Amino acid sequence: MIVSKRLNVLAIGIIVLLGCIATSLTSYFFAKQSVYEHVSEQILPLSSDNIYSEIQRDLLQPTLISSLMAHDSFVHDWYLEGEKTPDQMVNYLKNIQTKYDTITAFFVSEQTRKYYHSSGVLKTVSESDVHDAWYFEAKSSSLPNVINIDSDTADAERITVFVNYRVIDNSGVFLGVIGVGLSMNLVDSLIEYFDARYGRNVYFIDRSGEVMFNGAHQHDLSFRETNKASFEQAFSSMVTADSSSVSFNAPQGKTVFLNSRYIPEFNWYLIVEQVEDGDTEEVERALIINLVLSGVVSLCILAFVHWVTRGYSNKLERMARYDHLTGAVNRQTLDVLFQKAIGSSNKKQEALSLVLIDIDHFKKVNDNFGHQAGDKVISGVARIMKNLLHKEDIICRWGGEEFLFILSNTDKSKATSLIKTLLNRIEDTKFDVGESTVSITISAGLTQLNTDESLPQAIARADARLYQAKKEGRNTFRSG
Repeated sequence: MIVSKRLNVLAIGIIVLLGCIATSLTSYFFAKQSVYEHVSEQILPLSSDNIYSEIQRDLLQPTLISSLMAHDSFVHDWYLEGEKTPDQMVNYLKNIQTKYDTITAFFVSEQTRKYYHSSGVLKTVSESDVHDAWYFEAKSSSLPNVINIDSDTADAERITVFVNYRVIDNSGVFLGVIGVGLSMNLVDSLIEYFDARYGRNVYFIDRSGEVMFNGAHQHDLSFRETNKASFEQAFSSMVTADSSSVSFNAPQGKTVFLNSRYIPEFNWYLIVEQVEDGDTEEVERALIINLVLSGVVSLCILAFVHWVTRGYSNKLERMARYDHLTGAVNRQTLDVLFQKAIGSSNKKQEALSLVLIDIDHFKKVNDNFGHQAGDKVISGVARIMKNLLHKEDIICRWGGEEFLFILSNTDKSKATSLIKTLLNRIEDTKFDVGESTVSITISAGLTQLNTDESLPQAIARADARLYQAKKEGRNTFRSG
């Protein structure tokens, strides 16, 4: 009997042990897969976004400097006077270089094709010279500035990031290209900084998969050389998309995670690489085994918290982006949407129109019927607008009774037809304000956006047209 009891206890112990081992191993492999997905889908893409933001931040100052130079009255006047005093331009560029601590400053004149530098007149650019292709690319560009990486004309041994800004006079005539340059050492230092900060390998590749900049991790080149075929296959799949994540198993038994992010300013791909660490796996295995008993409860709690917080998060995000009364986007969100809309419009070469609308004599509604009635009128007007506009159009509550439209793929003629329809619908609608109804009208200012125009400039023009419409009797619109 004693032997039998011991066998039963042993059997139960073995069953429990096998169950724990099976549960632990199952949990481990599921957790390992989850870690892999977290690294490839969240951690590495977030690292790429942070690095890209840092690069854009460091490119912002030289872009602003180049913009100031391109709009400097001295540059325009000196050019229009026939470039009679080259020394003045050289001194101007030298002062810019000294004042803003850039490694170079330059101006290439369209009428003489001379390359003015802070050290003097270096050359005359020519379409037949491949080293001057950057100038003619900038000249033909629809963008105000073009960033390129090339050897410095003043120092062929130095690789430089150039901000090439188009100089345009008040009549829209192209005068040349002006700008400043940054040392590629800045990019190197950024790579080394992020290597240390994130504990991952950061480098750039070109479209052929060649490593362009690798920071301080030269030993990683040997690892990539050992696994050259796997890396080349991964790179070939990544350069077909602006952003992607891949992973592969190296012969050394390690999993390699790669995330790519296309950097249009350099025409390169930013690569963030993480190699699976065996020591980390052992720590994770021990942690998983120790947390098996509390794992189920913890996961349930985390799932519940996630469910609750996700609901609140979505609600807060909507409150931050949209006007609670009308459902239209608010002014804080408009700038981001405008940049996307103008970028899409330039890319597709489609017209983009902006409309500013104001409810006529709205104060009388509030005074006669109360603010709740006024809110009903505003929400009713917004509802009519949403039903009339296309889903890709943007409607923003600009002020108390003011709205702003950004109409995609809409020129002034189409926008005029839309605004006329809106005016008629608003005028024909009776708005319920409690025990009675009220009729209202609106006035509008319409303008078509230029490709290089900022949002404040377009709004100012539309506002002037709106003021004109109100001045001329309301319940109408003006365009310009």
